[in-house]
Amino acid sequence: MLALLGGIAGGLVRLGWAVPANAWLVAYHGPFMVSGFLGTVIALERAVALGTGWGYTAPVATAVGAVLLMAGLPAGVWLLTLGSAITLVTLAAIVERQPALFTITMAVGGACWTTGQILWLAGWPIHRVVFWWVGFLVLTIAGERLEMTRLLVLGHLPRAAFGVTALMLVGGLAWSAVAQAGGVRLTGASLVGLAAWLGMFDIARRTIRQSGLTRFIAASLLSGYGWLAVGGGLMLPLGATAAGPWYDAVLHAVLVGFVFSMIVGHAPIIFPAVLGVRIAYRPAFYAHLALLHASLLLRVAGDLAVWPGGRAWGALLNGAAVVLFLGNTVGGVLAARRDR
Repeated sequence: MLALLGGIAGGLVRLGWAVPANAWLVAYHGPFMVSGFLGTVIALERAVALGTGWGYTAPVATAVGAVLLMAGLPAGVWLLTLGSAITLVTLAAIVERQPALFTITMAVGGACWTTGQILWLAGWPIHRVVFWWVGFLVLTIAGERLEMTRLLVLGHLPRAAFGVTALMLVGGLAWSAVAQAGGVRLTGASLVGLAAWLGMFDIARRTIRQSGLTRFIAASLLSGYGWLAVGGGLMLPLGATAAGPWYDAVLHAVLVGFVFSMIVGHAPIIFPAVLGVRIAYRPAFYAHLALLHASLLLRVAGDLAVWPGGRAWGALLNGAAVVLFLGNTVGGVLAARRDR
C-alpha cells in the first residue's frame, strides 16, 4: 500500500499537482507501481499458491526494497531484483508441479520481470526497461486467464494461437534490446493479438450475461482487454521514445486501463484467498470501475491531443479511482462481517 500510494503521489507531482512526495517517489514512479506494488502482490499470490515458506521471501524482499527506495537507499533496487528472482524460482517450481501452457506463460512473465530488474540494475534507463515490466504483467494476467479457459472446450488451434502471440511478445522485448523501435512495434502487435484472443476466448464473454459479482468481474476484464488493445495499437506508430504524451498514453493504457481493471475485477476473489478475509459484493463497485475508465479516457485524450489540462486532471482522477477502489473494498469487508 505504501508503494502504491507513494507511486501515485510521485506521478501526480510529475504532472504539477502539489501532493506530498519526496524526490525518490517522483523519480521512480514506475518502479514503485510495478515492482514495489504489483510485483509484491503477484509474488505473494504465487507464494500462497506454492505453499512453501521460502516463497514468502520474495514479497518480503520487494516490500522492504520499496520502502528502502522511498528513503533513497540504493539497496532498495537490489532487494526488488532479488524478490523478482525468487518469484521466478517460485514460478519454475509451480511449472515443475503442474506443467501446462498457463503455468509456463506466467513463468515467462516472471523471467521478463527479472530481466527488466537486472537491466535497470545494470544502468539501463527506465524507458528501455519498462516494456520488460509490461511483458511481466501482461503474461502473468494472460496466463491466469488462460487457466480459466479450462472450464471451456478449446481446440488446439486457439491454444496454439495464444502460444504464438505470447512468443511474439517475448520476441519483441528481445528485439527491443538491440533495435528498440522495431522491438516496441512487434511488442505492440503482440499486445493487440493477446487482447483479441482474450476478448474472443475468455470465459468473461459468457459470464457477462450473469448478475452480481460474476457480471462485475466480467465487465472489469472485458473493458481491460479493450485498453490492452488500445495500448498495443498506440505502440505501432510509437517505436522508440523516452518520454512525452504518446509514451504516457501507451504506458497508462496498458498499466492503468488493462492491469488495474484486472486488479479491480480479481480483488473480490484474490483478497479473500490471500488475506483470508471475505468481501461482500456491492453495486457501488461499479463506481470505481467507471471512474477508472472515464479518467483514463480523459488522460489519454489529453495526451493524444497535446492537452496538458486533460492529461493532468485525468491522472488526478486515476488516483481518485484507486483510492475509491480501496475504500469500496474495505466497505465490502465490513459488509461481509456485518452479514455473518
